[in-house]
Amino acid sequence: MNVDRNGIDVLIDRVPVQNKFPQTGPTLKPAPPPKKEYEYIVVGSGPGGSPLAVNLAKAGHSVLLIDAGGDYGHLREVESPALANPSSERNEVSWGFFTRHYENETMLLKDRKLTYWTPSGQYYSGVNPPEGSTPLGTFYPRYGGLGGCSEHNALVSILPSKNDFDFLAELTGDESWNNDNMRKYFEKIEHLEYPVASKEGHGSDGYIDITVDPVGVATQDIKLTAALLGAAKAFGVETDALYAAVNSTIATANARGTVDPFSELLPLDVSKPMADALNSMLFQDINLVTEGRDKKKLFAQLPMHMDNLHYRRSSPRDYVYDTVTAKNKDGSKKYKLDVALNTLVTKVTFDDIKNKSKCTKPKANGVDYLYGQSLYRADPRSSLTEDTGVPGHVKATKEVIVAGGAFNSPQILKLSGVGPKEELEKFGIPVVVDLPGVGENLQDRLEVSVNANYPTNFTRILDCTYLATEDDPCWAQYVNPNNKGAAKGAYASNQVFAGAFWTSKYSEDGEQDLWIGGFPALFTGFYPGYSANAATADNKTWWSWLVLKAHTHNNAGTVKLASANPRDVPIITFHTLYEGLPKEEADKDAYAMVEGIRMAQKFYEEVPDIDGLPDVFWPPKEYQTDEQLKEWVEEEAWGHHASCSNKIGKSSDPMAVLDGNFKVRGTRGLRVVDASVFPKIPGTFVVVPIMMISEKASEVILSGH
Repeated sequence: MNVDRNGIDVLIDRVPVQNKFPQTGPTLKPAPPPKKEYEYIVVGSGPGGSPLAVNLAKAGHSVLLIDAGGDYGHLREVESPALANPSSERNEVSWGFFTRHYENETMLLKDRKLTYWTPSGQYYSGVNPPEGSTPLGTFYPRYGGLGGCSEHNALVSILPSKNDFDFLAELTGDESWNNDNMRKYFEKIEHLEYPVASKEGHGSDGYIDITVDPVGVATQDIKLTAALLGAAKAFGVETDALYAAVNSTIATANARGTVDPFSELLPLDVSKPMADALNSMLFQDINLVTEGRDKKKLFAQLPMHMDNLHYRRSSPRDYVYDTVTAKNKDGSKKYKLDVALNTLVTKVTFDDIKNKSKCTKPKANGVDYLYGQSLYRADPRSSLTEDTGVPGHVKATKEVIVAGGAFNSPQILKLSGVGPKEELEKFGIPVVVDLPGVGENLQDRLEVSVNANYPTNFTRILDCTYLATEDDPCWAQYVNPNNKGAAKGAYASNQVFAGAFWTSKYSEDGEQDLWIGGFPALFTGFYPGYSANAATADNKTWWSWLVLKAHTHNNAGTVKLASANPRDVPIITFHTLYEGLPKEEADKDAYAMVEGIRMAQKFYEEVPDIDGLPDVFWPPKEYQTDEQLKEWVEEEAWGHHASCSNKIGKSSDPMAVLDGNFKVRGTRGLRVVDASVFPKIPGTFVVVPIMMISEKASEVILSGH
């Protein structure tokens, strides 16, 4: 296994050996659906399904929430913001999809992190696969368990742009979709736990804690502080106060003589001037209600869905757990919410309409399922050859709501007979509704990294073993109840201490379309084993600036059935850039990414020489011109915010899957509520928009629409 400045060359087992630490708190036990009927069945427990299920139950309805995975909300990797990458590859929860950025095989094989299935039954990622290996695609980790991808993401909690929701209002003719109205759902979700200049538009009583890193976590490491300082200076931010604080801190440390500021963590009292200066520099509320918010150039801390006492992940999983376990005074169950885990939904079922009027739309009446652990073949523990699972059926008297995400929701609809007629007939699936837009319009961000190696270690993470050892000092510091704020150390942060938001010259509306975030790790994209290589117990010299392109133009992606077997993973093809777009449109996205790469390179150039300068090696140095970097983007770019594969649209649009109330066209009693519903991918990070539409869907359903 080798990951360094020369690229990726990784061979790994399908089920790698991992730590066996027990969960740190109570969880829901796996069980199939109880033998009873429900008013509502929600399929999928991510940020779309979980809040919706809870809200319906709290309104007095009987609700069954189904997920194909278990409840792993108290895995160490899930709880700590710093361990988000390892959490995405935990065997218990990792659903590893392999997506194709291109249908064209020549373009596909240019990706240096492409994963292959080897003759030995292992995954290989890189450019030198063993002879006889089969290309699979680019690794795309999803979360198979209660809470969905809000349990393994980087916790970034940022509102989408105003235009993202105003566009939906215009598209549907429904002003309840406008940004001002949608903001109230964010207020309902948010439990604000960080200081802001104005609380307007923020929520104080929501079920998702949102706060920011304690900046002292960063400034105990003078080299890490210098990395942020260089970026801020290159970005045009006033840095004089931070420069002065860095110099005074070095002088104080040297005068004390008890700590080497370049090879050891600084005591919090010594680093406080830097913490104060950095906090002042970064103090901007990205989610502030203000005119022009979406066009401002910002270098700021990132709000994250975690609490500011333990700095533990806060997610819809907790909302579900608290609701399911709530009791009345007499000890009886307070809400009529049940959760069926390890339950793979195989299809939505419909009333028999053979003898009814042709004008009668088919009515969803329940779901068929298979019960058992690791039935879906994206799960690394699943059997690739045996079809296991105990079949069953559960009835819904009112509605079935599918919330499986951008890959699984279109798959479930198609397996249920709702989708393109030709594709369904190919696999012998009876057609309930010919709906050609199901699984079309798939979209994602574009992302690349700009990586460097420093001559010495970052001290912030120097002692961290990333749970590779039982006595990980950083974990002990993190969970010590006597430690508060920055004293909790490295694992109290997702390690992305600041992000740069700005508008590229290719933005069509003047809105922010680029984001760059930096962290002390080697991250060059996703492949099996990436999280173990990003930051290891032995090497702490890497730094990565991640460049993300928001509001991409490409809507040519597809989710196609591989078979009629619900255990099989669908075929996912994004048709990235020039394969899915006219050259003029693809150029806008590709060259915006080049602009982002250039900015990240400048971030390194402005790093002060405090203890050695970074050696930037990725993209490789032979990629110099804009045209060469554009080719690099074509070959290497990835994403991890898949959306839009069951889009909301006008009734006149034959490719629209849903109406503005989330109803599946041509059916009754069937809705979709997840990332797949957006016609255009929203904002820079998707988890908050998904929770917002979950709240809207709750209101729509409870109002009888």
